[in-house]
Amino acid sequence: MDGFKVVLTDQVFPDTAIEEEIFAAAGGTLEVASGEREVVLAAAADADAVLTTYFPLARADIERLHRCRIIARYGIGVDNVDVAAALERGIVVTNVPDYCVEEVGTHALAMALALLRRLPAGHAQVLAGGWGVAGLRPMLRPSEVTLGLVGYGRIARHLANGAAALGMRIVAHDPYLQGPAPEGVELVDLPALLRRSDVVSLHCPLTETTRGLIGAEQLAMMQPHAILVNTSRGPLVRLGDLVAALREGRIGGAGLDVFEVEPPDAALLHEVPGLLATPHVGYYSEAAIHESQRKAATQIVKQMTGEPVDYPVRPLP
Repeated sequence: MDGFKVVLTDQVFPDTAIEEEIFAAAGGTLEVASGEREVVLAAAADADAVLTTYFPLARADIERLHRCRIIARYGIGVDNVDVAAALERGIVVTNVPDYCVEEVGTHALAMALALLRRLPAGHAQVLAGGWGVAGLRPMLRPSEVTLGLVGYGRIARHLANGAAALGMRIVAHDPYLQGPAPEGVELVDLPALLRRSDVVSLHCPLTETTRGLIGAEQLAMMQPHAILVNTSRGPLVRLGDLVAALREGRIGGAGLDVFEVEPPDAALLHEVPGLLATPHVGYYSEAAIHESQRKAATQIVKQMTGEPVDYPVRPLP
């Protein structure tokens, strides 16, 4: 192909040197759009390819992409892109499903361990002049912990490996998992997982089916000491219901790296007992970001040069 234009809808990385080098070697150019939403869409209207991170691309937006052959997302989830609408117009959609597996899996495990060992509460106690274990009981031995994984993809498997090394029992719920249960993992339905698990960690995509997956009804199934961890997608959890459960002592703790609305209302989270919150950084390491940039850009070059892409996305039910 004699030259192609790529438009980046939302620049969130420190620079685009990796992408520019990859595109230039294949005869392409990169335009970083900025400004109001309409300005960005106007810039993308005649693009051969669109790179995106968080920028929403609904059906009406995709219909304005007159030349586009591929929408490549830097991250894993594609809930900001109407994948069905893109495919109807012959536009390939790609993601990078394997770029931050170590980082997110480790972040989820770190949150779970910090809450199991009561590290935030212990830190606060020392700063307040307190001492000793009396205010931090009870604590489970790691080998007594049952870890429930909602979704069993790459990140959940990485987390399971780390948890199993500590002696934890693993149960999982994943309606899309095909074949026999992985070794060392017991497959159960969601209510059973919620009732049995000491730690529940979410690792599923955001769809109309999974939106609000964990609300008051599901939290009521969890054990009073249990911990919920979400490093996946914020809207999987009804935050108001979770905050109420924590304030009322109906579950033991929650580690959240993602929220329904980002950034969340800080006042809602102020002095919530058992809450450990981080600002959507579970995916991050320098190596992971560079990998995402390289792989997303490579998908575009492959599509533009007639090669099969590595990560084609299909609509989820």
